[in-house]
Amino acid sequence: MDKKTLQIRAFKALKEAVREVIKEHKQSGRPLAVWRNGKVVKISASQASRAR
Repeated sequence: MDKKTLQIRAFKALKEAVREVIKEHKQSGRPLAVWRNGKVVKISASQASRAR
C-alpha cells in the first residue's frame, strides 16, 4: 500500500469517527468540546453537524 492510499484511508476513518461522535452526542444531549480561536468551547451536536 502506498503512502497516499494510507493517508486517504486514515482521513476517511477519521471523518467516520467524527460523524459517530456527533451522532452519539446528539442522541445523549451532551455538548461537544471544540477548539475555536485558541480556546476550547462547548457546542451542541447540532451546531457541529451544521459546521461540517
